[in-house]
Amino acid sequence: MPVTDLRKRRFLGLGLAAVLIPLAVLLFFQYRWLVELEEASAIARRATLDHFLDAVTYSSEMSLRQLGEDALVLPVWPFLEQRLEQVPKYLEKKVGHRSEKVTEFFVVSFVEGEELRNKVLFYNPEKVTLEPREWSPQVQAVYVAVTPWKVLAYENAKVDSSLVVDERDPDTPILLNPVTDDDSRLVGLVGAVLDTDYLRNGLLPHLVGKVLPKFFPEAEKEAAGRELVVWVRTRDGELVYATGDDVPQPLTGKLAKRRWRSNGEWEGDRAGEIAERPFTFALTDWYAGIASRQATTGQWARSNFDLNVALSAILALVLLGGVVMALMSATKAMKLSQMKSDFVSNVSHELRTPLASIRVFGELLRLGKVESGERAREKVREYGEYIETESRRLTQLINNLLDFSSIESGRKSYRFEPVDLEEVVTETLETFTVRLRQRGFRLTYDGPDRPLPPVVIDAGAIAQSLSNLVDNAVKFSNGATEIVVSLERDNGSVKLSVQDWGVGIPRDEQEKIFERFHRVSTGLVHDVKGSGLGLSIVQHIVQAHGGKITVESRPGHGSVFTLHLPLEAERRTVKVGSRLEEEPA
Repeated sequence: MPVTDLRKRRFLGLGLAAVLIPLAVLLFFQYRWLVELEEASAIARRATLDHFLDAVTYSSEMSLRQLGEDALVLPVWPFLEQRLEQVPKYLEKKVGHRSEKVTEFFVVSFVEGEELRNKVLFYNPEKVTLEPREWSPQVQAVYVAVTPWKVLAYENAKVDSSLVVDERDPDTPILLNPVTDDDSRLVGLVGAVLDTDYLRNGLLPHLVGKVLPKFFPEAEKEAAGRELVVWVRTRDGELVYATGDDVPQPLTGKLAKRRWRSNGEWEGDRAGEIAERPFTFALTDWYAGIASRQATTGQWARSNFDLNVALSAILALVLLGGVVMALMSATKAMKLSQMKSDFVSNVSHELRTPLASIRVFGELLRLGKVESGERAREKVREYGEYIETESRRLTQLINNLLDFSSIESGRKSYRFEPVDLEEVVTETLETFTVRLRQRGFRLTYDGPDRPLPPVVIDAGAIAQSLSNLVDNAVKFSNGATEIVVSLERDNGSVKLSVQDWGVGIPRDEQEKIFERFHRVSTGLVHDVKGSGLGLSIVQHIVQAHGGKITVESRPGHGSVFTLHLPLEAERRTVKVGSRLEEEPA
């Protein structure tokens, strides 16, 4: 292999390595990054679920605290001056639209000497008065909630005036606001019984609908929103609220028996699949939870990991494919460049040989180096035959070049007309008589058993094809001097064959020999000079005639090239250049 080719191949190899090695390193680190991202994504997803629940429970606490501060904060003077009849006026202003959130408002006074001291008085919004209530489970829950405060007032203890909640009865959550004097002594108590129906059907849907899009923007879209389910249930597992029907069931019995990890996850087979948090104010017996309907947190992270890996692999394959295509194009261009260089070299040799012969015989005639008499006339005729033969050979080579140029540019055309194919074959073979006789070849023509009908062909193109095949048989004879040309009819076509007993062609090269500039890479065939255009032109000519060319060959046993040309009655269209034209009638 030439040094230049080796350098080019090394350069292409280095270029490929320069691309593949960084790409492999990039893919390795990207895979590592994706693995870490998968782990981080699972943690982040879990954190998002936890933060969402924290936001829901915190928002619930803030809403209820705001409710208590708006409705239950009263001035201290009605209690100190023992004028509880003034309290309903304040409550009338504060209750308003909050009546749907609260079932009962009540007041208790702990001032000494007060006629209504330690009595629980309920607000009547219709009469705007304070009055006792008949005994009921709700009233009983209120008295139970008030009792500890009576003890504190009896002990004259200092208390914090912050809003508190009493949930001794889970079905009757009560907000309590202590009323204190300047010394933080308890002088009264204002309370409200929360409406559990409002909490279930009003507050929870409002909070979830408000908080969910902030943590899961895709939840605003209907399809994405269906992937998450949010619920609230009691400690005993009773469902209070849910955004869907497929709420995860408790692991083992009641929620009260569950063990909690420090990060808030459940223990058990489904640990990490869902997140659940208890409410921190007023609804401490309730738990808010969230889970994915489609996948667990780990599955969600794994799906993202698989997607990223797939996209990275596709991108790498596309990049690698582009590099391979570029290298293939460069290799092909290098190969084509080398083939063209070989073509120029071989054509130069092919042109030089007949020109040298013509020049030699021309100089002999010019210098008059011929004997006189009859022998002189024979010598002149002999020299003329040599000159004519070599000029025909030169013409054939030039025609091949011109035809190749026309074929490449798409301007090649053929003139079809009915001709006697056998006559075209015999006339073409006669042009080889002198040259073959000089080189010791024996050319045998085997004609058809009976005359052939006229065939619509381009006689010059078919003659050129036959000349190229005979010329190849001579070139690749490898010492064998027998060449047989046969013409016969085969059903609806005619077969024109050229057989030799030369070097032969390897099977893996037989399809490639019809490519332009192609030269067999190994064996004796490679050592023979040639333009590499002859068979390519023959194939184009035969295909333009609606036929085909076949080859049968074995290395060391010669080759048989056969042109299959359809008869006129069997053919309707032919290829002319790059166009299809109807045959003449």
